[in-house]
Amino acid sequence: MSTKDTASKTRQWQPNPDITQEELAVMQTEVHDRIITARVGLLLRHPFFGNMATRLKITPADEFIPTAAVDGRNLYYNTQFFNAMSNKEIEFVVAHEILHMVYDHLGRRDERIPMLYNIAADYIVNNLLVRDRIGEKPKIVDCFQDFKYENWASEDVYDDLFDQYQKNGKEYVESLGEMLDEHIDWEKENQERENKGLPKYTKEEIDQIKDEIKESMLQAAQSAGAGNTPAGIQRLIKEMTEPKMNWRELIRQQIQSTIKSDFTFSRPSRKGWHTGAILPGMNFQDTIDLCISFDMSGSIGNDQAKDFLGEVNGIMEEFKDYKIKIWCFDTAVYAEDDFSYDDGRSLLEYEPVGGGGTDFAVNWTYMKEQDIQPKKFIMFTDGYAWDSWGDPDYCDTIFIIHSNHNKDLQAPFGTTAHYEEAA
Repeated sequence: MSTKDTASKTRQWQPNPDITQEELAVMQTEVHDRIITARVGLLLRHPFFGNMATRLKITPADEFIPTAAVDGRNLYYNTQFFNAMSNKEIEFVVAHEILHMVYDHLGRRDERIPMLYNIAADYIVNNLLVRDRIGEKPKIVDCFQDFKYENWASEDVYDDLFDQYQKNGKEYVESLGEMLDEHIDWEKENQERENKGLPKYTKEEIDQIKDEIKESMLQAAQSAGAGNTPAGIQRLIKEMTEPKMNWRELIRQQIQSTIKSDFTFSRPSRKGWHTGAILPGMNFQDTIDLCISFDMSGSIGNDQAKDFLGEVNGIMEEFKDYKIKIWCFDTAVYAEDDFSYDDGRSLLEYEPVGGGGTDFAVNWTYMKEQDIQPKKFIMFTDGYAWDSWGDPDYCDTIFIIHSNHNKDLQAPFGTTAHYEEAA
Protein backbone atom coordinates (compact mmCIF):
# COMPACT_ATOMS: atom_id res chain seq x y z
CA MET A 1 0.00 0.00 0.00
CA SER A 2 1.33 3.44 -0.93
CA THR A 3 2.16 5.90 1.85
CA LYS A 4 0.02 8.36 -0.06
CA ASP A 5 -3.02 6.15 0.54
CA THR A 6 -2.81 5.81 4.30
CA ALA A 7 -1.62 7.58 7.41
CA SER A 8 -1.73 4.45 9.55
CA LYS A 9 1.75 3.08 8.74
CA THR A 10 4.40 3.33 11.43
CA ARG A 11 5.99 6.72 11.39
CA GLN A 12 9.71 7.45 11.45
CA TRP A 13 12.61 5.12 12.09
CA GLN A 14 13.34 4.61 15.79
CA PRO A 15 16.55 3.36 17.49
CA ASN A 16 16.48 0.25 19.65
CA PRO A 17 16.00 1.44 23.26
CA ASP A 18 17.41 -1.83 24.66
CA ILE A 19 20.92 -1.49 23.24
CA THR A 20 23.61 -1.54 25.95
CA GLN A 21 26.10 1.26 26.44
CA GLU A 22 28.92 -1.16 25.61
CA GLU A 23 27.30 -2.16 22.34
CA LEU A 24 26.59 1.48 21.53
CA ALA A 25 30.21 2.51 22.21
CA VAL A 26 31.58 -0.13 19.83
CA MET A 27 29.03 0.79 17.19
CA GLN A 28 29.77 4.51 17.63
CA THR A 29 33.44 4.03 16.79
CA GLU A 30 32.55 2.16 13.63
CA VAL A 31 29.90 4.69 12.60
CA HIS A 32 32.25 7.63 13.15
CA ASP A 33 34.73 6.00 10.73
CA ARG A 34 31.95 5.34 8.21
CA ILE A 35 30.85 9.00 8.31
CA ILE A 36 34.46 10.00 7.56
CA THR A 37 34.48 7.46 4.70
CA ALA A 38 31.22 8.92 3.35
CA ARG A 39 32.70 12.39 3.59
CA VAL A 40 35.69 11.25 1.51
CA GLY A 41 33.26 9.73 -0.99
CA LEU A 42 31.53 13.10 -1.30
CA LEU A 43 34.89 14.83 -1.80
CA LEU A 44 35.69 12.47 -4.68
CA ARG A 45 32.29 12.37 -6.39
CA HIS A 46 30.55 15.57 -5.26
CA PRO A 47 33.33 17.92 -4.11
CA PHE A 48 31.07 20.85 -3.17
CA PHE A 49 29.33 18.71 -0.55
CA GLY A 50 32.59 17.07 0.51
CA ASN A 51 34.25 20.42 1.13
CA MET A 52 31.24 21.68 3.07
CA ALA A 53 31.18 18.48 5.16
CA THR A 54 34.80 18.87 6.28
CA ARG A 55 33.98 22.01 8.28
CA LEU A 56 31.31 20.25 10.37
CA LYS A 57 32.23 18.58 13.65
CA ILE A 58 30.95 14.99 13.69
CA THR A 59 29.06 14.79 16.98
CA PRO A 60 27.21 11.75 18.42
CA ALA A 61 23.81 12.64 19.85
CA ASP A 62 22.13 9.35 20.73
CA GLU A 63 20.28 10.71 23.76
CA PHE A 64 18.33 13.42 21.96
CA ILE A 65 18.55 12.89 18.16
CA PRO A 66 16.82 9.78 16.69
CA THR A 67 18.25 10.35 13.20
CA ALA A 68 20.47 13.34 12.27
CA ALA A 69 20.59 17.12 12.62
CA VAL A 70 22.81 20.12 11.92
CA ASP A 71 23.21 23.48 13.64
CA GLY A 72 25.74 25.14 11.34
CA ARG A 73 28.79 23.87 13.17
CA ASN A 74 27.95 20.32 14.25
CA LEU A 75 26.71 17.31 12.32
CA TYR A 76 24.70 15.42 14.93
CA TYR A 77 24.09 11.72 14.37
CA ASN A 78 22.28 8.87 16.02
CA THR A 79 24.66 5.92 16.02
CA GLN A 80 22.02 3.26 15.35
CA PHE A 81 20.44 5.26 12.54
CA PHE A 82 23.72 5.69 10.68
CA ASN A 83 24.70 2.09 11.41
CA ALA A 84 21.53 0.90 9.65
CA MET A 85 22.50 2.67 6.40
CA SER A 86 25.00 1.98 3.64
CA ASN A 87 27.89 4.38 3.05
CA LYS A 88 26.14 5.84 0.00
CA GLU A 89 23.02 6.42 2.10
CA ILE A 90 25.14 8.16 4.72
CA GLU A 91 26.47 10.40 1.92
CA PHE A 92 22.86 11.33 1.13
CA VAL A 93 22.11 12.20 4.76
CA VAL A 94 25.31 14.27 5.20
CA ALA A 95 24.54 16.17 1.98
CA HIS A 96 20.95 16.60 3.20
CA GLU A 97 22.19 18.35 6.36
CA ILE A 98 24.54 20.55 4.31
CA LEU A 99 21.70 21.74 2.09
CA HIS A 100 19.66 22.78 5.12
CA MET A 101 22.55 25.12 5.95
CA VAL A 102 23.04 26.31 2.37
CA TYR A 103 19.33 27.15 1.96
CA ASP A 104 19.20 28.79 5.40
CA HIS A 105 16.42 26.46 6.57
CA LEU A 106 17.76 26.95 10.11
CA GLY A 107 16.49 30.53 10.15
CA ARG A 108 13.69 30.88 7.56
CA ARG A 109 10.78 29.25 9.36
CA ASP A 110 9.49 32.48 10.94
CA GLU A 111 5.99 31.99 12.40
CA ARG A 112 5.06 29.08 10.14
CA ILE A 113 3.82 25.77 11.57
CA PRO A 114 7.08 23.90 12.33
CA MET A 115 5.86 20.51 11.15
CA LEU A 116 4.74 21.84 7.76
CA TYR A 117 7.76 24.03 7.16
CA ASN A 118 10.16 21.21 8.07
CA ILE A 119 8.41 18.94 5.56
CA ALA A 120 8.63 21.69 2.92
CA ALA A 121 12.36 22.09 3.56
CA ASP A 122 12.91 18.33 3.22
CA TYR A 123 11.09 18.29 -0.14
CA ILE A 124 13.44 21.00 -1.47
CA VAL A 125 16.57 19.25 -0.22
CA ASN A 126 15.64 15.69 -1.19
CA ASN A 127 14.57 16.71 -4.70
CA LEU A 128 18.03 18.16 -5.40
CA LEU A 129 19.86 15.16 -3.98
CA VAL A 130 17.78 12.63 -5.91
CA ARG A 131 17.92 14.63 -9.13
CA ASP A 132 21.71 15.10 -8.95
CA ARG A 133 22.30 11.56 -7.62
CA ILE A 134 24.10 12.64 -4.49
CA GLY A 135 24.52 9.36 -2.59
CA GLU A 136 21.48 7.10 -2.30
CA LYS A 137 18.16 7.88 -0.65
CA PRO A 138 17.93 5.85 2.59
CA LYS A 139 15.58 2.88 2.49
CA ILE A 140 14.79 2.89 6.21
CA VAL A 141 12.97 6.24 5.94
CA ASP A 142 10.28 7.03 3.37
CA CYS A 143 11.60 10.54 2.68
CA PHE A 144 9.45 13.45 1.57
CA GLN A 145 10.40 13.70 -2.10
CA ASP A 146 8.28 14.75 -5.07
CA PHE A 147 9.41 16.46 -8.27
CA LYS A 148 6.10 18.26 -8.26
CA TYR A 149 8.01 20.80 -6.17
CA GLU A 150 10.96 21.11 -8.53
CA ASN A 151 12.32 24.70 -8.55
CA TRP A 152 9.90 25.81 -5.82
CA ALA A 153 11.01 27.81 -2.80
CA SER A 154 10.46 26.18 0.59
CA GLU A 155 7.91 28.88 1.47
CA ASP A 156 5.89 28.07 -1.66
CA VAL A 157 5.95 24.36 -0.81
CA TYR A 158 4.80 25.30 2.69
CA ASP A 159 1.84 27.23 1.26
CA ASP A 160 0.82 24.20 -0.83
CA LEU A 161 1.16 21.88 2.17
CA PHE A 162 -0.80 24.31 4.32
CA ASP A 163 -3.70 24.17 1.85
CA GLN A 164 -3.61 20.36 2.00
CA TYR A 165 -3.38 20.54 5.79
CA GLN A 166 -6.52 22.69 5.99
CA LYS A 167 -8.47 20.50 3.56
CA ASN A 168 -7.36 17.03 4.61
CA GLY A 169 -5.78 17.31 8.04
CA LYS A 170 -2.37 16.69 9.56
CA GLU A 171 -2.56 12.93 9.09
CA TYR A 172 -2.88 13.28 5.31
CA VAL A 173 0.16 15.57 5.06
CA GLU A 174 2.22 13.24 7.23
CA SER A 175 1.15 10.27 5.08
CA LEU A 176 3.04 11.80 2.12
CA GLY A 177 6.40 10.79 3.60
CA GLU A 178 8.69 10.87 6.64
CA MET A 179 11.17 13.37 8.01
CA LEU A 180 14.73 12.26 7.36
CA ASP A 181 16.18 14.31 10.21
CA GLU A 182 15.52 16.62 13.13
CA HIS A 183 15.29 20.32 12.22
CA ILE A 184 16.87 22.96 14.43
CA ASP A 185 15.62 26.54 14.32
CA TRP A 186 18.41 28.80 15.57
CA GLU A 187 16.32 31.54 17.09
CA LYS A 188 13.19 29.73 18.28
CA GLU A 189 14.53 26.69 20.07
CA ASN A 190 17.45 27.96 22.14
CA GLN A 191 15.91 26.88 25.43
CA GLU A 192 14.87 23.49 24.03
CA ARG A 193 18.37 22.88 22.68
CA GLU A 194 19.89 23.81 26.01
CA ASN A 195 17.61 21.32 27.76
CA LYS A 196 18.81 18.60 25.36
CA GLY A 197 22.46 19.43 25.92
CA LEU A 198 22.89 21.13 22.52
CA PRO A 199 24.80 24.43 22.24
CA LYS A 200 22.78 27.57 22.89
CA TYR A 201 23.77 30.36 20.51
CA THR A 202 23.38 34.09 21.02
CA LYS A 203 22.16 36.30 18.15
CA GLU A 204 25.74 37.43 17.58
CA GLU A 205 26.90 33.80 17.38
CA ILE A 206 24.07 32.96 14.97
CA ASP A 207 25.11 35.85 12.71
CA GLN A 208 28.69 34.63 12.88
CA ILE A 209 27.63 31.07 11.95
CA LYS A 210 25.67 32.43 8.98
CA ASP A 211 28.79 34.26 7.80
CA GLU A 212 30.84 31.10 8.28
CA ILE A 213 28.38 29.12 6.16
CA LYS A 214 28.47 31.70 3.36
CA GLU A 215 32.27 31.76 3.41
CA SER A 216 32.34 27.96 3.33
CA MET A 217 29.92 27.92 0.39
CA LEU A 218 32.17 30.25 -1.61
CA GLN A 219 35.29 28.26 -0.80
CA ALA A 220 33.62 24.91 -1.49
CA ALA A 221 32.22 26.11 -4.83
CA GLN A 222 35.60 27.52 -5.83
CA SER A 223 37.36 24.28 -4.93
CA ALA A 224 34.75 22.11 -6.64
CA GLY A 225 34.43 24.20 -9.79
CA ALA A 226 31.22 25.26 -11.54
CA GLY A 227 30.72 21.85 -13.15
CA ASN A 228 30.65 20.13 -9.75
CA THR A 229 28.37 22.60 -7.97
CA PRO A 230 24.59 22.15 -8.33
CA ALA A 231 22.95 24.83 -10.49
CA GLY A 232 20.66 25.99 -7.69
CA ILE A 233 23.61 26.54 -5.39
CA GLN A 234 25.48 28.37 -8.15
CA ARG A 235 22.53 30.77 -8.38
CA LEU A 236 22.63 31.34 -4.62
CA ILE A 237 26.35 32.09 -4.75
CA LYS A 238 25.86 34.44 -7.69
CA GLU A 239 23.26 36.37 -5.70
CA MET A 240 25.61 36.49 -2.71
CA THR A 241 28.57 37.80 -4.70
CA GLU A 242 26.89 40.13 -7.19
CA PRO A 243 25.67 43.45 -5.77
CA LYS A 244 21.91 43.94 -5.99
CA MET A 245 20.75 47.21 -7.51
CA ASN A 246 18.49 49.28 -5.29
CA TRP A 247 15.02 49.49 -6.82
CA ARG A 248 15.22 53.28 -6.88
CA GLU A 249 18.48 53.17 -8.83
CA LEU A 250 17.00 50.61 -11.18
CA ILE A 251 13.88 52.68 -11.84
CA ARG A 252 15.98 55.78 -12.53
CA GLN A 253 18.28 53.91 -14.88
CA GLN A 254 15.42 52.27 -16.77
CA ILE A 255 13.37 55.45 -17.10
CA GLN A 256 16.35 57.47 -18.27
CA SER A 257 16.93 54.94 -21.02
CA THR A 258 13.47 55.79 -22.51
CA ILE A 259 13.89 59.57 -22.63
CA LYS A 260 13.97 60.96 -26.14
CA SER A 261 16.23 63.85 -27.15
CA ASP A 262 14.42 65.03 -30.27
CA PHE A 263 12.92 68.38 -29.22
CA THR A 264 10.13 70.25 -30.98
CA PHE A 265 8.41 73.65 -30.61
CA SER A 266 5.12 72.26 -31.90
CA ARG A 267 3.85 71.48 -28.39
CA PRO A 268 5.40 73.83 -25.82
CA SER A 269 5.58 72.81 -22.20
CA ARG A 270 2.90 74.44 -20.03
CA LYS A 271 5.29 74.52 -17.08
CA GLY A 272 7.42 77.12 -18.85
CA TRP A 273 4.61 79.61 -19.52
CA HIS A 274 5.22 81.65 -16.35
CA THR A 275 8.76 82.52 -17.53
CA GLY A 276 7.56 84.37 -20.61
CA ALA A 277 9.64 82.08 -22.78
CA ILE A 278 8.48 79.26 -25.01
CA LEU A 279 10.37 76.12 -23.99
CA PRO A 280 10.57 73.24 -26.42
CA GLY A 281 8.70 70.07 -25.71
CA MET A 282 9.75 66.62 -26.92
CA ASN A 283 8.66 65.01 -30.14
CA PHE A 284 6.74 61.95 -28.97
CA GLN A 285 5.41 59.26 -31.23
CA ASP A 286 1.87 57.94 -30.87
CA THR A 287 2.84 55.24 -28.38
CA ILE A 288 2.82 55.63 -24.61
CA ASP A 289 6.38 55.90 -23.31
CA LEU A 290 5.87 54.53 -19.81
CA CYS A 291 3.14 52.41 -18.23
CA ILE A 292 2.83 51.56 -14.53
CA SER A 293 0.49 48.96 -13.06
CA PHE A 294 -0.34 48.18 -9.44
CA ASP A 295 -1.06 44.58 -8.47
CA MET A 296 -3.98 45.00 -6.09
CA SER A 297 -4.21 41.31 -5.18
CA GLY A 298 -1.39 41.75 -2.67
CA SER A 299 -0.76 43.93 0.34
CA ILE A 300 0.20 47.26 -1.26
CA GLY A 301 -0.21 49.90 1.39
CA ASN A 302 -0.84 53.56 0.73
CA ASP A 303 2.62 54.49 2.03
CA GLN A 304 4.27 51.97 -0.31
CA ALA A 305 2.33 53.27 -3.30
CA LYS A 306 3.14 56.91 -2.49
CA ASP A 307 6.80 56.06 -1.97
CA PHE A 308 6.94 54.27 -5.32
CA LEU A 309 5.05 56.99 -7.22
CA GLY A 310 7.06 59.71 -5.46
CA GLU A 311 10.28 58.16 -6.72
CA VAL A 312 8.98 57.99 -10.29
CA ASN A 313 7.56 61.51 -10.04
CA GLY A 314 10.88 62.91 -8.83
CA ILE A 315 12.71 61.30 -11.73
CA MET A 316 10.23 62.49 -14.34
CA GLU A 317 10.39 66.11 -13.14
CA GLU A 318 14.04 66.20 -14.19
CA PHE A 319 13.03 65.94 -17.84
CA LYS A 320 11.32 68.25 -20.28
CA ASP A 321 8.41 65.99 -21.11
CA TYR A 322 6.87 62.60 -20.53
CA LYS A 323 3.71 60.58 -20.81
CA ILE A 324 2.78 58.03 -18.17
CA LYS A 325 -0.25 55.74 -18.10
CA ILE A 326 -1.12 54.18 -14.72
CA TRP A 327 -3.67 51.51 -13.84
CA CYS A 328 -4.49 48.88 -11.22
CA PHE A 329 -5.19 45.22 -11.86
CA ASP A 330 -6.25 41.98 -10.23
CA THR A 331 -8.13 39.72 -12.65
CA ALA A 332 -8.87 42.75 -14.84
CA VAL A 333 -7.42 46.21 -15.48
CA TYR A 334 -9.16 49.26 -13.99
CA ALA A 335 -8.64 52.80 -12.62
CA GLU A 336 -6.54 53.90 -15.60
CA ASP A 337 -5.22 57.46 -15.51
CA ASP A 338 -2.83 59.45 -17.72
CA PHE A 339 -0.17 61.91 -16.62
CA SER A 340 2.12 64.16 -18.65
CA TYR A 341 4.65 66.87 -17.90
CA ASP A 342 2.43 69.73 -19.02
CA ASP A 343 -0.91 68.74 -17.49
CA GLY A 344 -0.12 70.34 -14.13
CA ARG A 345 -0.76 67.16 -12.13
CA SER A 346 1.56 65.14 -9.89
CA LEU A 347 1.77 61.36 -9.98
CA LEU A 348 1.17 61.49 -6.24
CA GLU A 349 -2.44 62.37 -6.98
CA TYR A 350 -3.07 58.85 -8.24
CA GLU A 351 -4.91 56.66 -5.73
CA PRO A 352 -4.58 52.87 -6.20
CA VAL A 353 -7.92 51.11 -5.83
CA GLY A 354 -8.18 47.84 -3.91
CA GLY A 355 -9.19 44.58 -5.54
CA GLY A 356 -8.81 40.81 -5.24
CA GLY A 357 -7.56 37.79 -7.15
CA THR A 358 -4.60 37.98 -9.48
CA ASP A 359 -3.79 37.45 -13.15
CA PHE A 360 -0.63 39.12 -14.42
CA ALA A 361 -1.54 38.36 -18.04
CA VAL A 362 -4.46 40.83 -18.05
CA ASN A 363 -1.94 43.68 -18.30
CA TRP A 364 -0.66 42.46 -21.64
CA THR A 365 -4.17 41.66 -22.87
CA TYR A 366 -5.22 45.20 -22.00
CA MET A 367 -2.20 46.82 -23.69
CA LYS A 368 -2.75 44.83 -26.86
CA GLU A 369 -6.49 45.58 -26.96
CA GLN A 370 -5.88 49.31 -26.38
CA ASP A 371 -2.96 49.41 -28.84
CA ILE A 372 -0.55 50.48 -26.10
CA GLN A 373 3.08 49.51 -26.55
CA PRO A 374 5.18 51.30 -23.91
CA LYS A 375 8.91 51.78 -24.06
CA LYS A 376 8.92 50.51 -20.46
CA PHE A 377 6.25 48.70 -18.49
CA ILE A 378 6.66 48.76 -14.70
CA MET A 379 4.62 46.39 -12.54
CA PHE A 380 4.48 46.96 -8.77
CA THR A 381 3.54 43.51 -7.44
CA ASP A 382 3.88 41.02 -4.60
CA GLY A 383 5.31 38.54 -7.12
CA TYR A 384 2.72 35.79 -6.57
CA ALA A 385 1.76 35.02 -10.16
CA TRP A 386 -1.36 32.89 -10.47
CA ASP A 387 -0.22 31.40 -13.76
CA SER A 388 1.73 33.32 -16.39
CA TRP A 389 3.97 36.29 -15.54
CA GLY A 390 3.00 37.87 -18.86
CA ASP A 391 4.28 38.24 -22.43
CA PRO A 392 8.11 38.40 -22.44
CA ASP A 393 8.24 39.56 -26.08
CA TYR A 394 5.79 42.47 -26.00
CA CYS A 395 7.76 45.24 -24.29
CA ASP A 396 10.58 45.90 -21.83
CA THR A 397 9.22 45.02 -18.40
CA ILE A 398 10.39 45.91 -14.90
CA PHE A 399 8.99 44.05 -11.88
CA ILE A 400 9.24 45.83 -8.52
CA ILE A 401 8.38 43.11 -6.00
CA HIS A 402 7.16 43.97 -2.52
CA SER A 403 6.12 41.89 0.50
CA ASN A 404 7.26 38.56 -0.95
CA HIS A 405 8.75 36.05 1.49
CA ASN A 406 11.37 35.08 -1.08
CA LYS A 407 13.73 38.06 -1.27
CA ASP A 408 15.68 36.33 -4.04
CA LEU A 409 12.65 35.89 -6.31
CA GLN A 410 13.34 36.85 -9.92
CA ALA A 411 10.71 37.17 -12.65
CA PRO A 412 11.23 34.76 -15.57
CA PHE A 413 11.81 37.69 -17.93
CA GLY A 414 12.47 41.42 -17.82
CA THR A 415 14.24 43.09 -14.91
CA THR A 416 13.45 42.47 -11.24
CA ALA A 417 14.14 44.48 -8.10
CA HIS A 418 12.72 44.13 -4.60
CA TYR A 419 10.97 47.04 -2.94
CA GLU A 420 12.39 48.19 0.36
CA GLU A 421 11.11 50.99 2.54
CA ALA A 422 13.06 54.23 2.39
CA ALA A 423 15.44 54.60 5.33
